[in-house]
Amino acid sequence: MSEPQNKQPEHNQPLTGAPSPEELEAAQAANEFDELSAAQAEVATLQAKNTELNERYLRAKADAENARRRADDEIAKSRKFALESFAESLLPVMDSLEAGLAVKEATLEQLREGTEVTLKQLKAALERNKVIQIDPAAGAKFDPHQHQAISMVPADQDANTVVSVLQKGYLIAERVLRPALVTVAAPK
Repeated sequence: MSEPQNKQPEHNQPLTGAPSPEELEAAQAANEFDELSAAQAEVATLQAKNTELNERYLRAKADAENARRRADDEIAKSRKFALESFAESLLPVMDSLEAGLAVKEATLEQLREGTEVTLKQLKAALERNKVIQIDPAAGAKFDPHQHQAISMVPADQDANTVVSVLQKGYLIAERVLRPALVTVAAPK
């Protein structure tokens, strides 16, 4: 006797169309591999960008250091040669003094005239180099930024005004090189 024919064949897979555990595992491994590849590509990109930024930083740092070094060199040269113009303007004064001393039998009038000319040369040289006299007139208001009071004396003028100048002062480029030494009128 034969068995009935309506028996279904046995299958290891369900007929629902769902993937097998092996297929799921293979898909998961492929997915993890894709994620790993993407992460490795991102790491490589970031490393390249980091290298580029590091190179840019080093170049910028070197440029800044070079600029600082050039500025320091310029400042050093400026300081070194700043006196050149000043010294050059004083040379005629020196020449005049030497010429005056070379005259052995000069009269008092010649000496005075030569001294006056030399003093004019010196004043002109100082003014060309922005060295300006501080020589306040009698009665000028006392300025503690430009004057140094040596004493206070009774005088027929307003208090805290200059009575007399004992020694002229000087400014260099609007900065006090030496204050004028003055006597000041005492309060009444």
